[in-house]
Amino acid sequence: MKALIAGWFSFPNCTPTAGDFMARDLIGSWLNSAGVSYDFLLAAPFEGGVRQEDIRPADYTHFLLVCGPYVEGLQTDLMRRLPHCVKVGINLSFLSLVKPGLISFDHLFERDSERTIRPDLTFICPVQRVPVVGRILVHPQPEYGSRAWHDQANAAIESLLRSRCVATVAIDTQLGSNAGGLSTAAEVVSVIGKMDMVITTRLHGTVLALKSGVPALAVDPIAGGAKIMAAAEAIGWPVIFTVDRLDADALVRGFEYCLTPEAVQLAKVCSDRAGRALESLHDEFIASILSTG
Repeated sequence: MKALIAGWFSFPNCTPTAGDFMARDLIGSWLNSAGVSYDFLLAAPFEGGVRQEDIRPADYTHFLLVCGPYVEGLQTDLMRRLPHCVKVGINLSFLSLVKPGLISFDHLFERDSERTIRPDLTFICPVQRVPVVGRILVHPQPEYGSRAWHDQANAAIESLLRSRCVATVAIDTQLGSNAGGLSTAAEVVSVIGKMDMVITTRLHGTVLALKSGVPALAVDPIAGGAKIMAAAEAIGWPVIFTVDRLDADALVRGFEYCLTPEAVQLAKVCSDRAGRALESLHDEFIASILSTG
C-alpha cells in the first residue's frame, strides 16, 4: 500500500495556508503509525515531494485529498489520472455532494457539506511554537554622512533572522504613513509589547521595547555609534552593537540572550532605572519655564 497525499499545496498558483500543511502532516503521521507509506504531491515553490508531471499512477494504491474546498477542475482532473486508487477525502468543504460528473470518494470525512459538519482538523494538529521577534528598522539617515551604514546593519539583521527559527513581525514606529496600518502610539506600543524580543536599528524601537519589558537587540547603524548607543548606555542595557564592529557570533549570543528570562528581567530593571533617572526632570522643566515667564 502506498498513498499519494494532495491538497491546495499540490497545484500551481494556489494559496495553501498553514492549516493546509498542518492537516497534511497530521494525515502523514497517521499513515506512518499504520505502516502505510506515502508521498506528498507538491507544486512549486514547495519542496520535498513529487510533482504532478512526475506522478507514476501504478506506484499508488490510495489517493488522499486533504483540507480545503473541493472544487471540480484541478482536483477532479488529478483524480481521473488515478482511476484504480482508493479515493479518500478528509477535512474538505463541499458546496454540494451530488453534481453531474463529480468523481466520488470511496471514503469521505468532510469538514462541512450538505450532510454533516465536523470541526476543522487543525484543532488536533500538533503545533511547534517559535519565538516571535519584532523587526524595527530605521529609515536612511543621510544627516550622518559617511557614518551612515544602514545597508550593512540591515543585511546583518536579515542574515541573523534567516539563521534562527523564529516568526518575524515587521513593526513600523512611524505615524502618519505607517507600513503596518498602525495609527497611534498606543497601537505601536501594544504590538511591541506582544513580542518575545525585538531586533532594531531605531532608537524608539529599542526604548519602546525595553519600556514594555521586551528585550531588544539593538544595532546602531551609525559607525562609531550615535543616539542608540547613547540611549542604551544611559540605562545600562548591554545588548547593543555598532554597525562598524559587528561580529556574527556575538550577534547570535546577543540574540539568544534576549530570549532568556534573565533578559526580560534586565529589560524591566533598565526601564525602571530610566524612570528613576528622569524623576526630577518634570520639576526642573517646569521651574525653568516659570523662571523665564
